[in-house]
Amino acid sequence: MGLFKSMFGQKEAKFVEVAPFGARYEVPSGQTMLEAALANGVPFPHNCTVGTCGSCKCKLKAGRVNALTDFGYTLSQQEIAAGFILACQAIPRDALTQVEVESQALDAPAPEQFVGKLVASAALTHDIVRITVELDRPIRFIAGQYANLKYPNIRRARNYSFADAPDRDGRSSVSFFIRKVPGGAFTEDLFAGRLQNVPLDIEGPHGAFHLHPGSTPMICIAGGSGLAPLLSLLENGRKDRVKRPCAFLFGARTQADLYGLEQIQQIAASWADKFVFLPVLSHEPADSSWTGARGLVTQFITDAMPGIDWSSAEGYMCGPPGMIDAGIASMTEVGMQLDDIYYDKFTDESHIAKMP
Repeated sequence: MGLFKSMFGQKEAKFVEVAPFGARYEVPSGQTMLEAALANGVPFPHNCTVGTCGSCKCKLKAGRVNALTDFGYTLSQQEIAAGFILACQAIPRDALTQVEVESQALDAPAPEQFVGKLVASAALTHDIVRITVELDRPIRFIAGQYANLKYPNIRRARNYSFADAPDRDGRSSVSFFIRKVPGGAFTEDLFAGRLQNVPLDIEGPHGAFHLHPGSTPMICIAGGSGLAPLLSLLENGRKDRVKRPCAFLFGARTQADLYGLEQIQQIAASWADKFVFLPVLSHEPADSSWTGARGLVTQFITDAMPGIDWSSAEGYMCGPPGMIDAGIASMTEVGMQLDDIYYDKFTDESHIAKMP
């Protein structure tokens, strides 16, 4: 009857194999691939678990799956055409399903539990603040990773990327850029000053977003609070004397929504290779003093670094879902390989509410 055939008329067992972990586990009826993976201790990348963030994106190598919700709500057309699925929304149909995920950097520390307290908060724009959290002991992480923050007033942990470059011996003080979400329990408390003396439960580090080794040109695009992981990644690259051409595009609505410019200029001034910074404004009044680029930030990829071999370039993006999807389309249109485009899609309660 074959390896996976069950006996006595019972339903055929469904198994999933995950590369590069080499993990193999059974998926009980009614569970998604991600639910079963986590129940079996498989370190499957994930975040929201409801199909909005894209963290559990994986490439289907063999087998078929049913989707609880359309993968197109989160994945781009290019990703779906290339065979990517979301494990949190996938139900295996065949006896064996094989998928491949992007694992965390090889030297990424294992997640731990920390207790933190808010020690500083500074406004960056009208709706984004930089908070500094003092931890009970140093945390080690890879530039580009994030932490889960929770306290008793919220049911679900919030995920925020480290805005600092990591330290080899760990950091006992870490910073996050946090955008206010109207009606969001965490950000309403934060912006109202109600978290000053509240212990924060922090778990980390998490995430597979990181700088991949190489010397080819890199195109970085940030939007909103998505500036945090890219500043961490670029500041760390500056410290490590990474030698590769870099174009950094920062998309904002108006001049008032631009921030972190001094730090970006410092990175540009001491980057070990060519560094181009291009801020792009989408809603700046026509009669303002702004003389820079206007429009959607993803439309200016070739302007930032003309004349390069796009087939060998790498893309790094952090920001809202619409920007990420548009960025993937723009990058692949100019010849970049989908497997060389890395992103961290920033979602919040408003995105989850839009799901059917």
